[in-house]
Parts: sequence; C-alpha cells; structure tokens
Amino acid sequence: MEDPESLGFEHMGLDHRLLQAVTDLGWSRPTLIQEKAIPLALEGKDLLARARTGSGKTAAYAIPMLQLLLHRKATGPVVEQAVRTLVLVPTKELARQAQSMIQQLAAYCARDIRVANVSAAEDSASQRAVLMEKPDVVVGTPSRILNHLQQDNLKLRDSMELLVVDEADLLFSFGFEEELKSLLCHLPRIYQAFLMSATFNEDVQALKELVLHNPVTLKLQESQLPGPDQLQQFQVVCETEEDKFLLLYALLKLSLIRGKSLLFVNTLERSYRLRLFLEQFSIPACVLNGELPLRSRASDPEAGVARGIDFHHVCAVLNFDLPPTPEAYIHRAGRTARANNPGIVLTFVLPTEQSQLGKIEELLSGDSGAPVLLPYQFHMEEIEGFRYRCRDAMRSVTKQAIREARLKEIKEELLHSEKLKTYFEDNPRDLQLLRHDLPLHPAVVKPHLGNVPDYLVPPALRGLVHPHKKRKKPLASKKTKKAKTQNPLRSFKHRGEKCRPTAAPS
Repeated sequence: MEDPESLGFEHMGLDHRLLQAVTDLGWSRPTLIQEKAIPLALEGKDLLARARTGSGKTAAYAIPMLQLLLHRKATGPVVEQAVRTLVLVPTKELARQAQSMIQQLAAYCARDIRVANVSAAEDSASQRAVLMEKPDVVVGTPSRILNHLQQDNLKLRDSMELLVVDEADLLFSFGFEEELKSLLCHLPRIYQAFLMSATFNEDVQALKELVLHNPVTLKLQESQLPGPDQLQQFQVVCETEEDKFLLLYALLKLSLIRGKSLLFVNTLERSYRLRLFLEQFSIPACVLNGELPLRSRASDPEAGVARGIDFHHVCAVLNFDLPPTPEAYIHRAGRTARANNPGIVLTFVLPTEQSQLGKIEELLSGDSGAPVLLPYQFHMEEIEGFRYRCRDAMRSVTKQAIREARLKEIKEELLHSEKLKTYFEDNPRDLQLLRHDLPLHPAVVKPHLGNVPDYLVPPALRGLVHPHKKRKKPLASKKTKKAKTQNPLRSFKHRGEKCRPTAAPS
C-alpha cells in the first residue's frame, strides 16, 4: 500500500487517520476544488465554491470539517459532546451520499466522530434517539432539520461551529426558501460556513447574503463538465416528434448506444409514454417517478433525478426532450463520465428549439466560443424501414395505457407498503379488494416487435450489430430468482460490460 505521507494531501497538515482513509479511497492527488478549498477552510474562512458535478465537492468540505473536529477534540478544552457541524442538502438521496462519504473519510476515527442522517421523514422516532446522543455531524434536508429544531430534538444555538450547504443552487428551487430562513434563526450568531454549488445563480447569491460572512469565492477556471476526451457531447436535429421515437428505437435496438443509459424527458407523462414505447420492443426500462416513495423509485423530480442519486456506471445520457434551462443540461449531463469513466450525452432537438439549444451551447462553450455539442452524424433515411414499427408501437401507447401504467405502480406500492401493513391487518377486506381488483393492462405488447429482421438493418451496420440475437433464458428456477433480485433497473448497480460509448455513425 502506498505510504499516506507521499500523497498530495500531506502538505495540508491533515490528521494521519484522514490521510489513511484517503489512501484507502485510492485518491492519489486532490482534485482542483479540494486543492483550493481545503487549505482555506482550515484557516477558518467562509467559502463560496463552484465546481462541476463529480469533481469532489463533498470531500472538499468533508475533509476540513473532520480535521477541524479532530483538532478541537485533541487540543481544545474538554467540553460536553454536542452537535458541531450541520450539513444541509436538498434531497434525501444527497443526504445519504454525503453521510456515506463523511463516514468513509472518518473510517479510522469513527469512535471520535459520529455522523447522523435525519433526512428520512418516516424515521422520526429513531432520529430523536440518535439526536439525544448529540452526534458531531448532522446531515439532512432543511425541512427535516427545522422539524427537529422546532421539537427541541436538536439544539444548535450554543454548539454549532460549521454550516455546510451542499448543492446550494437546488435548495430554493426545491421550495426550501422559507424553511431555510426559519432554520437560520436557530443558529448561533457566529459560525463558519461553506456553500458548495455546481452553478452560480440568483438563488446562490441570495443564500450567500443569508449565511456567509466575508467569504472567499472559488469560481474555478474549469469546465462545468469533463473534457471531450472523457465526455462526448452530441446534438441531433429531429424534424418531428415521431423522428425522435424512431431514432431512439434505432440507437437502442441496434446497440449503437451500449451500457446503462438515462433518458430524460420534461414531464412524468412523457416518461411513462417512453417506457411503454420501449417495452413494445422488449427494451427493459423503468420510470424514476417522484410520486412514489424511494423504495419504489430511484429519485425525486427533475433536479432530484439530475443530482439526487449517484448512479453507478451510467454510460450514456439521452436528452429525449431538450432540457428547459442550460443549468438543467449541466445537471443531466453530470450523471455520466463521473470520476475517470467515459460517457456520452446525446440531445434530441426539434427545429423550433434551436434558440434554446443556442443558450445551452453558449453556457458550455464559455469564453472560447468553440462548439461543444457536435452534430451527431446519423442518416435518418437508413432507418426508414423501422418507421412502420415505431408507428405501430406509438399507437399502442394510448393515454389510457399511460394512466393504467401509473395506476399499476401505485397499486403495487399500496400492496407492499410497510406503513399500510397495520391498516390492512385491521381491514383485510380492503386488502382483498385491492388484490382482486380488475387487472390493469397498460399496453398491448406485440412480441414480434422485439425482433429485428436482418433485412431491416442498415447495410453499413450489418455484421456489427446482432439485434435479432435473443438472451438465453436461465436453466434453473433458482437462477431465475437470482437474476430477478439482481435486476439493475431495481438496484441501479450494474456490473456488466464497461461503458463503451459508440461514436456517431458516418
């Protein structure tokens, strides 16, 4: 194992236990945001830092936070255990990620540093017990933190020394403005504060005025997304809505896009329409539905999807609908090409959306003005043979089918809800009625659409793709069960082939 003292973090004067944890995480050098932010934070400065998603922002505040806590316990006067640090995040998913990262960095000082996550509303009783133990670090959303403060489960006025606001640009857009302002009334007059954000917008400027005192602003001269060697970004103009569905079918069914993909649309109804469309062709897909609890879904609405979960090994992001703002594009694209992994972003654009695309391009290109969204060279005439299949599938995805697909998910959630378990025990007839309700038929799936005849494959791609090749079915029932429990669409953990973004066809 590499000696921690040889790492790029050693010049920062960090505790040897933190250096050991950094070594275990495989970090040989600090990222740009870590290199700039950590020394300033250790000097006691307030920070306003902008760095792109996946650049190491969490560690940039977690490392100095832990160092300050360890130093205080080692050298300061002996005082009673108390909450010294509050970390605010906009979603439960981000709270879990922040807690996980802090605990990994505190792996060798877990007896000295305790971290609590109070973001889950359903765990209020257990959270109250945890807060009574006065953990050193509390992580949560503004609404949950405020709730605990109002119930006197959490007291910060006499003990808190550091406030961290992570993903600051999302807090107001998630509707936390009033909670945040109320929460600040429960904090001491003097404390150190860090604001970490992927973008600087008006909301971040408002937060700056509320929580920071003479901050150092780190607006790093780096792209908000990885460079072209790591992240390939394309745009393709589709003349009609039907062309968008046709192109998506070809990209996925002919394996021109490989690996796990995230498809972004602008409404929940569109997400179900897209899922049912893909299912017509035996392409497995699921909807990230913010209407359902976390157990049944994978994220919160738009911004939560964009940065609410750290998806594993996402090879491609497809903007089926053009992002509503340039910032939304950044958040969506930030789901792929994380760390040192490659990725691809492909954005579908209608002719009427060119002006909005120009605003996104302007943000991406910055001062250089060089185009970032390259044209995806795809000849639509080569896939005209598939158009009748797409029309057939689109006709099957009716408004009624979409409605029933959504109802089916809600029904499944009700049947498996832990909260309703006691109710159904007391009212078994309601459970029987729900179980034996009329079956829902979201859309008629036509099996023949799952196969692609060789004669329909464009000549340039014959021999490179095998769209007609079916997956082998598991031989034993035990294997079938195992495969079901490891469905990557449920776990969002994929251990299959590595990301191999396919270049645009010529």
